[in-house]
Amino acid sequence: MDTAAAAAAHAAGPAHRRARTLRARLTAGLVVLLAVSCAAVGVAAVVGLNGFLTGRLDEQLLQTGPSFAQSLEHGTARGPAEGTAAAKPSDHDGDEHGDTRREAAETFGARLVDGTVTNAAVVPSRAHPDFAVALTAADRRALAALPANRTGHTVSVSALGDYRLMAWPGRDGDVLITGQPMEPVRATVHRLERVAGVVFGAALALAGVAGAVWVRWSLRPLSRVAATATRVSELPLASGEVALPAPRTPPADPRSEVGRVSTAFDRMLHHVQDALTKRHASEERLRSFAADASHELRTPVASVRGHAELALLHPGPVPPEVTRALERIAAESARMGELVDEMLLLARLDAGRPLERRPVDLTRLVLDAVTDARAVGPGHRWTLDLPENPVTVPGDAHRLQQVVSNLLANARLHTPEGTEVTVTLETGADTACLCVHDDGPGVPAEVRPGVFERFTRADRRRTDPFGGAGAGLGLSIVAAVTEAHGGSVALDSRPGSTAFTVRLPLDAPDPGTHDRERPASDRGRR
Repeated sequence: MDTAAAAAAHAAGPAHRRARTLRARLTAGLVVLLAVSCAAVGVAAVVGLNGFLTGRLDEQLLQTGPSFAQSLEHGTARGPAEGTAAAKPSDHDGDEHGDTRREAAETFGARLVDGTVTNAAVVPSRAHPDFAVALTAADRRALAALPANRTGHTVSVSALGDYRLMAWPGRDGDVLITGQPMEPVRATVHRLERVAGVVFGAALALAGVAGAVWVRWSLRPLSRVAATATRVSELPLASGEVALPAPRTPPADPRSEVGRVSTAFDRMLHHVQDALTKRHASEERLRSFAADASHELRTPVASVRGHAELALLHPGPVPPEVTRALERIAAESARMGELVDEMLLLARLDAGRPLERRPVDLTRLVLDAVTDARAVGPGHRWTLDLPENPVTVPGDAHRLQQVVSNLLANARLHTPEGTEVTVTLETGADTACLCVHDDGPGVPAEVRPGVFERFTRADRRRTDPFGGAGAGLGLSIVAAVTEAHGGSVALDSRPGSTAFTVRLPLDAPDPGTHDRERPASDRGRR
């Protein structure tokens, strides 16, 4: 009982323990339907056999008639039933046990006079060696309630068990009852139940195995579609050239549901492949254009800047308006030169050009960058938290210096004077962690999702006197350079606390892990 209860509890356990695959559900449904069909057939067979055997028993009772019950009339005097105070010995000379020569073993006979059982006996057998039958009050009432219409009725006799009884009206006003045991009928029916249970159980087990094999074979194209979809979902589809698995899905019968799904999925993958190919070609053209334009712009921008600076060095008198215009030309030329250099750097990183891989003293870079930031932003409070031992990482010193400088410039430009900026450098098991934290107003919520996107800018009017300086490429360069070194950058910002965290590997990253086509994210500056 405990084992069965435990099995039932396990079967009714949480949903994640149940079979969820389509193959399992189809197989289970097939077995359940077959079990219901087998149960219906078994019940119908048992009920039909029971009715048939009971009918045959009724026919047998009609053929034999009430002869045994009539023979009891000559064995006992008419009067009160045996065992009562008014009963008296018979004075008849006949056989007191009735005539049993033509009766089957365990045949029951009884005689009723005025609704009272006067005689009751059974043909002796091994199971019931006694001729007399001890009837209880309930047995007598049940016998008295039988209608004398020669119709079979099943009655339970306490001393004998279930009997099929039939009553006839006697010639002298009495009622004669005869019957046969129901045990042979019940034994035959029970045997059929056992045989049906064994046969149907074996059929269900065989059908379950065969059904599982058949369903698995039928759903093979769908399983292949799922496997292909899984492989496609694991591909980096966000950027770069993407090659979808080939062959995608094996051909299937287009007339079936599985075949239609497989064909539609394969057609969808063809469309996705075409779209990705076109997108990659467009990205390549855009990168090539950005790189070429940046390269070509460097010379004229440098020329404009040089002429403006040369004009400012003219010794003769120059009107103030012209001087102001030349200064603006020189400043904007310098700003455009920085922008061109940043775009060219991003284009080179997108093209997968490798950076230098030399040991870089990250501690020295942080010290120099904070010293420069103090000189440029004296209104801020700059705090350093460095480890006792120098932190060295493999990489490009110039590009890592640009990462640190951009983070500090970002904190200085986007926070008011008096803001405390804390620069923390620490090492973990295999990474160096650089965190730039400030207690300023924080990054606006609408800017945070794309803060590392290119040309992403927040409202700079409060801190930038010119209102237009900065193209929003600073943080995108931070992200691109960090990822080119095999690291990562993250933002955690809320009012009063903003932290940019850069993690760099202490060991040289595997070049195969870097996307040579394009970094995983095109990012910008807030």
